[in-house]
Amino acid sequence: MDLGIRGKLALVTASSGGMGRNIAHTLAAEGANVALFARSADKLQAVAAEVEAQHGVKAIAVTGSMTEKADVQRLAKVLQENGGVEILVLVSGRPPNPLRATLDEPDQARWDEAYRSQLWGVIEVVNGIAPQMLEHGWGRIIAITSASAKEPMKTHSLSTVFRAGVTAYMKGLANEIGSKGITVNCVAPALIDTSHRQGAAAYTEEQARYRKTLTPLGRMGTQEEMCGVVAFLASRQAGFVTGSTIAVEGGMIGSLF
Repeated sequence: MDLGIRGKLALVTASSGGMGRNIAHTLAAEGANVALFARSADKLQAVAAEVEAQHGVKAIAVTGSMTEKADVQRLAKVLQENGGVEILVLVSGRPPNPLRATLDEPDQARWDEAYRSQLWGVIEVVNGIAPQMLEHGWGRIIAITSASAKEPMKTHSLSTVFRAGVTAYMKGLANEIGSKGITVNCVAPALIDTSHRQGAAAYTEEQARYRKTLTPLGRMGTQEEMCGVVAFLASRQAGFVTGSTIAVEGGMIGSLF
């Protein structure tokens, strides 16, 4: 199926590795040119080279932080010089480690860090980039949140609070700019295989076995499956889907809605 995004410019944040990198590759495979934004210049340049070599599209690497206005303004200028963004995928930071129970989180510094990395960075980038979509009269904004925003998980308060905040922000934004031809949605993953990561961030074998018991499918989700949902929401065919959160969690969430 032709997703109708060939030649469009897609910005993917936090794309020097992990989920962001995989999403960039998925959109590039559909013919979209990609802009990569993250703090690690060397890794970002390497991903850009990979994308261009594997998919034959243009890849632009811009180094900076989602939480720094000056960095986002510089990013917006580069993107405008390249025709402007029509697809924006917001991958944000992880909460501070270690994860703790809700009443074991009295440290304001950890809450501040989680707020800036998971919610404020999203708002900063949207404020800086969405005007380019308004100029085009067409756009797709997709935020990667977490299934914990739908069903809170144990010890995930630092994530749940701000992922839920992103969900509410995106819902409000969808209501406000839908008439301009722009859809705004969230993808809420959980139980996704992390073997693409390096080092301690990946699940241990014991953790992976436990997580497989949480879904009726009896397995972890793949990066390809998660990225495929993002690609659909970026597509022409998803033009009547907005203000929604699509959970990609293998049936773990027990609620009907």
